[in-house]
Amino acid sequence: MPTSTVAVVTGASRGLGEALAEQLLVSGASVISLARSQNARLAEVAAQTGAHLEQLSVDLSETSSIESAAGLMSAALPAGASRYLLINNAGTVDPVSLAEGLFDAKSIERAFNLNVVAVMVVTAAFLRSAPKSADRRIVNISSGAGRKPTAGWPVYCATKAALDHYTRVLAVENPGLRVASLAPGVVDTAMQERIRSSDRHQFPELDRFLQLHEQGQLASPQSVASRILHHVASDRYGQEILDDIRNHDIPT
Repeated sequence: MPTSTVAVVTGASRGLGEALAEQLLVSGASVISLARSQNARLAEVAAQTGAHLEQLSVDLSETSSIESAAGLMSAALPAGASRYLLINNAGTVDPVSLAEGLFDAKSIERAFNLNVVAVMVVTAAFLRSAPKSADRRIVNISSGAGRKPTAGWPVYCATKAALDHYTRVLAVENPGLRVASLAPGVVDTAMQERIRSSDRHQFPELDRFLQLHEQGQLASPQSVASRILHHVASDRYGQEILDDIRNHDIPT
């Protein structure tokens, strides 16, 4: 990443978002994080590296706070950077349930708010606020679930499929924008812990995820973050709108 990079990362309080924000800070980027809680580790890294960090405490699963979060992000964007990067990473796999059990409209609404609505609103604010003369790049963290139906994940699959198609539209509307909907693979995060705690009756694929964990096949957030940031900084980024980071290795 060039030293004159401003990066916005949602869901930066833990997991992949935390790893992305930390590596951006180490690279010298100015980072604006949007998450429900402050992250002491990121504050420590910013202090050690001298990089600028602004942590905005927001709940992107609630309709009432999404617009205000986008406004706070816009106000925090500094002028004069050569690259502006938005990583829409925040997301949820809940509710985990077969389609016949989806009676809780509020839980479905929260999932769509976090996985889709917040992405759209924050992206709109980013496009209005980041200078068009700069190198602007957007990463929407998607999932293979948006491209392959999975029993027990009707809501998660639907939100990620919506995110994929929204990203396609975004690319059509903004020819000069580098953007992709990027699947990160299976990463060892709290979301995976949540998946492994699912009710087998509501999530028939539970055993597959238990085996991935037992066999050590989950990628670390740090390694995935490194691959994502390397790919996003390359000239290849955005050539594939629906992408998977597992298709892009870091040259040795």
